[in-house]
Amino acid sequence: MSTTAHDSTGRHSIVQGGSFLSAPDAAPFKPEDFTSDDRLMIETAERFSRDKVLPVVEEIDKQAEGLMPKLIAEAGELGLCGIDTPDAYGGLGLQKNLAARILEFMSLNGSFSVTYGITSGISQVGLSLFGSESQKEQYLPRLASGEWMGAYALSEPNSGSDALSATTRADLKNGKWVLNGTKMWISNAKWANLFLVMAKIDGEKFSAFLVERDHPGVSISREEHKMGLKGSSTARLVLENAEIPEENLLYEAGLGHHVAFNALNIGRFKLASMSIGPARNAIEISSAYAVDRKQFGKSLTEFGLIQKKLAQMAGWFFVAESATYRTGALIDSAFDAYAGTIPGNRKAAEEYAIECSATKVFATEAESWIIDEALQIYGGYGFTEEFPIARHYRDSRVSRIYEGTNEINRVFLADRLKRKLKDGSLSLGTPDSWFSELAQKALQQELPGQIEVGAASDLLLLAYAEQSARLRAEAIGGIAIEAYRSVLPHLQSKAAEAWQTLTGDSVTVPSIGKVDFKSVADAVLQSKGALRF
Repeated sequence: MSTTAHDSTGRHSIVQGGSFLSAPDAAPFKPEDFTSDDRLMIETAERFSRDKVLPVVEEIDKQAEGLMPKLIAEAGELGLCGIDTPDAYGGLGLQKNLAARILEFMSLNGSFSVTYGITSGISQVGLSLFGSESQKEQYLPRLASGEWMGAYALSEPNSGSDALSATTRADLKNGKWVLNGTKMWISNAKWANLFLVMAKIDGEKFSAFLVERDHPGVSISREEHKMGLKGSSTARLVLENAEIPEENLLYEAGLGHHVAFNALNIGRFKLASMSIGPARNAIEISSAYAVDRKQFGKSLTEFGLIQKKLAQMAGWFFVAESATYRTGALIDSAFDAYAGTIPGNRKAAEEYAIECSATKVFATEAESWIIDEALQIYGGYGFTEEFPIARHYRDSRVSRIYEGTNEINRVFLADRLKRKLKDGSLSLGTPDSWFSELAQKALQQELPGQIEVGAASDLLLLAYAEQSARLRAEAIGGIAIEAYRSVLPHLQSKAAEAWQTLTGDSVTVPSIGKVDFKSVADAVLQSKGALRF
């Protein structure tokens, strides 16, 4: 079914042909498996968030002049702006899984998270994987140090999920590229010094370009008035006869989709970490509020339905966290096996695209569920801007939209997996759970339209997330098993709904016995937030 390899840390990981619809050949990587040196880097990121970012969230929301660039520069001084950028170009050269864990703890506030995540991630990854030596030497050190900020410019007013329908045009004139068009929803637009821009050469060949803010003809329009992420910059990038040096074509003419989509593959995985960062903080602040808030002479934590909420929030977090870092270890194994050349980089970035999409969808939807329940614990106070949960509620909604909507990711999931089965690059082993059995059966169904494809994808991503959490819980034991069981009925009901949508038939849900929600809630209160193992 699969081949097994070791990454540079000696961890086992499935590299080729592996199927998450049956038991993996080796135990999936768990967050507990990070080394002591890894944890020091993670602690540095957490301290930065708690000491530098969270105390100034009100000023961040108002986009206080100079504040965000200052924070990014300070993060750069700690090495945090180039965590997985090669050390030859000023980065730390860390593996993608560790970089994502650092990103999670840099994401306790949504506005800072997206600003930092774009400049340290998707704005650099395409350049790192596909850039020439001169391009990487010119731009990566500035981005990795925090001296410059980066942005990624793919979307257009009439080109969102259908990225290849972009109309921004590039023409070679007198030794320079001349770009014309408008890019929309560009995060970091207000502050970015370098934009990774997708345009069509002669209106036909989809290509990638490195565009500096100071190039002639480049301008930024007004800020979008967003529902959330108010402290981040989102604006249009306007290119009016913008003159770009000929050497700033990134990779090859007509192959910009390799750059764009592989940057998005890694970006989707990292967005999962960016989503569970705010979810982590939401559990922290709502559990603290529940301890302090008294009703009927008792703390909220003494009420059974509040205990159930705390337990299930921790359970959703545990599952999302388990799937996220399992995915990161798989990506690292692919880079260890293939990277080093541009074709190898491309293969490595593509190898686990299915898992990246599955993790992005599950984690962003878990984030929304967790934050919604956290707000409910606050009651009426949660609906006011007086308390911090309202900011998380507003900020989290976009997670299911950017880096490819969850709908387009669902379309991609089942379709891509069926094609892998058809071409023989993937085979199915023996299912190891009720979830993986349903998912395997789903792949044998006809999928005539998006509704059926979406239902099959739900079964696939649920099988992956459930397996990741179950195997991790079994390895840890104790309260981890009960945390996993606390959300198992939710996962089962979602799978049963997806099966009925796909086939029209009902399915019998396995019994799991009575869940001890109180013990999980007590562990959350003892941990003062999401469970740490």
